[in-house]
Amino acid sequence: MSSLSGEAAARGAVVSRSCRVADVSYRAFLAARDAPRIHWADPDGLELSGVGDAATVTASGADRFEAVREWATALFDDTDHDGPEVARPRLLGGFAFRDDHAPEGTWSGFPAAQFVLPAVQLASAGDETWLTVTRAGEDVDPKAVEATLADAREEIEALPAMQPSGPRPGVESTTTTSDEAAWREQVERAVERIEAGDLRKVVLATALRADLADDLDPRDLLERLRQSYPSCFRFLVEPTGDAAFLGATPERLVTLDDDSVQTVALAGSVGRGDTPEEDAELAAQLRDSEKIRHEQRLVTDTIAAQLGAFGDVSVGERSVRKLSNIQHLNTPITTDVSKDTHVLDVAEALHPTPAVGGLPPDAALDVIRETETFDRGWYAAPVGWFDGDGDGTFAVGLRSAVARDRTVTMFAGNGIVADSDPNEEWAEVQLKFQPILDELRR
Repeated sequence: MSSLSGEAAARGAVVSRSCRVADVSYRAFLAARDAPRIHWADPDGLELSGVGDAATVTASGADRFEAVREWATALFDDTDHDGPEVARPRLLGGFAFRDDHAPEGTWSGFPAAQFVLPAVQLASAGDETWLTVTRAGEDVDPKAVEATLADAREEIEALPAMQPSGPRPGVESTTTTSDEAAWREQVERAVERIEAGDLRKVVLATALRADLADDLDPRDLLERLRQSYPSCFRFLVEPTGDAAFLGATPERLVTLDDDSVQTVALAGSVGRGDTPEEDAELAAQLRDSEKIRHEQRLVTDTIAAQLGAFGDVSVGERSVRKLSNIQHLNTPITTDVSKDTHVLDVAEALHPTPAVGGLPPDAALDVIRETETFDRGWYAAPVGWFDGDGDGTFAVGLRSAVARDRTVTMFAGNGIVADSDPNEEWAEVQLKFQPILDELRR
């Protein structure tokens, strides 16, 4: 069963009008308007910022992906847009890791699924920036939308093109949901399950709460992540203004463009070296480790099998993906799909990948529920956008955190297989907190 709620839903038209504008700071743009506020940037060069909502949908339950798709299909059935492709109206948002997620505690304000059609959107690709104003409903007047666009353009052109990041807030203290001894015990129990034969792999995660010395603007944190991790997908989702989910993730879940799907198997990690020689040695260890290669094969084979239901699958060459503080094994995977395939269909089929869940999926999810002492919320789940044609891009919400008041709760996990060493797994999971933790400390 699914619970679905939509505002300005499935009736009337979607009317949007666009114009080109000069470059503007997305942080200034987001700060100038009330929530909901959403930002998305990908290594392919697309950057989106959205404020306000012309339409919003939330869903929960086992068929939440399908429910969102059906709602969106009805919403976009009658669309009047006069701008270029880059400026087209999009729904931005994401899903929780589990379909029975409850929006409470750290995750208050974040339903099991939520997507927003921004009332005002900035879209940049290459050297062009486009402003789009959108309204949805039964009695939308195109001339009124054009007038609103003119007003919005005046406001946008008064904003700065550049805006310096504020100072790092400083970290007063940190608290883990599982200390090292508890983590070791969790890993050891998981390995026992794997050795017993009912589990092949499980991804165990933990959370780290940082209490800050000063106030934090989540948009400043996202900007610092952009500077440190320009090759990652970067996102900020702020449904109510009370909290923001943000991160810089290296992992693409799926891109659907026309009839072509792109995804990636990303698994296994080591740190970066202090010298080129040390860095190369660590990369060689990553490539040569039988444990890591085994883990990566599990992820690659499973994703390829899941995509096989949509079309012919092509698996690319495995390589080492280097980020500022970590290296991963990376295998690109592509599929040609039919014209009626929606990106949400593929996202649902892939989530959770073995890189964030495990194998077999049901057994791994049971272990996660029994073992983890915190709510994953939107961590390790699909976050991204899609349009009226069903094209779009979703990343996996890794290297991520929830910022609320003067606290930032970070999340990280590791894949556990038969020969996992608890000490090594603890060291590796701490490394994954660093992208955000380093940007908080003074």
